[in-house]
Amino acid sequence: MPSEKALESKKARVAKVEELLKTSCSGVLVDYRGITVEEDTKLRKELREAGVTYFVEKNTLLRLAFKNTGLDGLCDVLEGTTALAVSENDQTAPARILGKFAEAHDDKFELKAGFVEGELYDAKGVAALSKIPSKETLLAQLVGSLQGPMQKLAATLQALQEKKAAEEAA
Repeated sequence: MPSEKALESKKARVAKVEELLKTSCSGVLVDYRGITVEEDTKLRKELREAGVTYFVEKNTLLRLAFKNTGLDGLCDVLEGTTALAVSENDQTAPARILGKFAEAHDDKFELKAGFVEGELYDAKGVAALSKIPSKETLLAQLVGSLQGPMQKLAATLQALQEKKAAEEAA
């Protein structure tokens, strides 16, 4: 039987993970078995720069946190080595960064599952999410696609104004 102190420590860790899950809009579970310390350090740096929290926790504690936050469906993949990456404000950042890393390290890094706004995704779903560009990129593409027609409209209006001015002058 675990000591009172150890039990309290585990309860505190579960509560911390629950709080992270509640404040996060997205998260991804991965199997990190086989990556080197250097690769892990590089990955953690990239995740940190994107505002993603990445950590390793025991599967039993993750299972308790998932059950307490309504993400029970993620419990099925809690086997072997598990790391969790969560983001508070970017729905695709964890999947995008970890998906790219998984493609580069095919044999030793595996996407397990994930969630976005309470919606659960399997490994294939997370891989699909990883292909979605960042919010900033999508906004830039939207502005670019809106800018073209606006420029054409402005050029057409300018041409009409010049034509009308030429007719009045004649």
